[in-house]
Amino acid sequence: MTSHSEQAIKATIERFYQAFSTKDISLLRQVVTSDWEYIPEPPGAVPGPEQMGKIFENIATALPDMKVRILDLLVHGDRVGVRAEVTGTQTGSLLGIAATSKRVHFAIHSFHQIRDGRVCKTWHLEDWLGVFRQLGALPKSFDLM
Repeated sequence: MTSHSEQAIKATIERFYQAFSTKDISLLRQVVTSDWEYIPEPPGAVPGPEQMGKIFENIATALPDMKVRILDLLVHGDRVGVRAEVTGTQTGSLLGIAATSKRVHFAIHSFHQIRDGRVCKTWHLEDWLGVFRQLGALPKSFDLM
């Protein structure tokens, strides 16, 4: 892989996380394939960027100032590993937990597969237990939709 293609992949991944920080579906559509898989998928999700619509709405309510900061980004062929940190203030209901106005920060780890310059698959893991500890509550359910 040339350094140019690695830089292009890094730029795509940075825009991917910018879409999450800004809750911008139109930006997400630019960086993922139309059949993008987000694994594990939200309940009832259909592959593609539109599956994030409801999640972005919920995040905008629960953590309107949410930011994602990439800490490590490793490219190997068509695969990208990311270690990142999410921060935000819970000012709305989050997974059934009433607003606390508490700041939260938590780790996320993701692996992405790239096809034709776009993300076609994302395997993700977030530290939700850490979030619940910071909020001092457990959710009634664990459905982001």
